[in-house]
Amino acid sequence: MSENGARQHGGNGGLVRVVRGALEQFAGLTQLEPVATTGVRREDDGWSVLVDVVELERIPTTTSVMATYRVDIDGDGELTGYERLRRFTRGSVDAS
Repeated sequence: MSENGARQHGGNGGLVRVVRGALEQFAGLTQLEPVATTGVRREDDGWSVLVDVVELERIPTTTSVMATYRVDIDGDGELTGYERLRRFTRGSVDAS
């Protein structure tokens, strides 16, 4: 994160608030429970947050279908959009 981004949003505490707000709004819209935040990036007009969720629970859990979504948040902390970027099984590893 840039120094300007940290100052504009109250340092790391501001970033934590942005991410928590993004997760709450995303969960409210999609009814999907976020499992992890895997990335955060400052954009010109807000933030982009990568969120992993379980889309299909399976037994064993290593075969559950996961998805990564990009969640876009404006400068006021409001969700402006989201999209699924990829789906994968929980036990899979990205190729190097």
